[in-house]
Amino acid sequence: MVEFSLTQIIAISVVPVLFAITVHEVAHGWVASKCGDQTARLSGRLTLNPIKHIDLIGTIIVPLLLLLTNSGIIFGWAKPVPIDARNMRNPRRDMAIVALAGPVSNFIMALLWALIAKLNFIFLTSLPWLTKPMVYMGEIGVLINVVLGVLNCLPVPPLDGGRVLVSLLPGRAAWYVNRFEPYMFIIIVLLMLTGIFSYIISPPIIFLSACITSIFGLPQLAI
Repeated sequence: MVEFSLTQIIAISVVPVLFAITVHEVAHGWVASKCGDQTARLSGRLTLNPIKHIDLIGTIIVPLLLLLTNSGIIFGWAKPVPIDARNMRNPRRDMAIVALAGPVSNFIMALLWALIAKLNFIFLTSLPWLTKPMVYMGEIGVLINVVLGVLNCLPVPPLDGGRVLVSLLPGRAAWYVNRFEPYMFIIIVLLMLTGIFSYIISPPIIFLSACITSIFGLPQLAI
């Protein structure tokens, strides 16, 4: 149903992309504060102001390049909120909970964006100049949040799933997994360039997106 120019698509995508990565990071910091670590709060990072969270490469350049190259998948990242596990009541357990907060927030946002798309879809024919962009914004919001949620659930450091894995593993095994963290981003990029990465994350992305659009009675997303 997309009949927008590239400039319009970029403009419509800005809000859901910024919210997806900003809320993701705020969720980490907020849960950390509930677990006893006030580092993010004291540094002023528990705010939905995207300026506080923008990373030039991850928030702007990468999503824009993926959109311009028609990659089919849009994702990005913000500046990580500062977290100090030493301040937590139960560091290993609490770090796992803090890590899970990110992808959970994305899946919740995907549902909220689906609701926005549905509400505007109902009035699509009566106010197309307003509702049509909002429906598309909602669809982008669903897709970007599902992608970020699935991506961050992968049990690979420095992704959130990797943090959970490290928290669950015994000490020596966790140490070995952490040793690979500096190289994992490069490995993920190489897997993306070769197309292997899409075979890993596309099935759960397609499944979850289809479930959400089905629940709200929306057209299936083109992924």
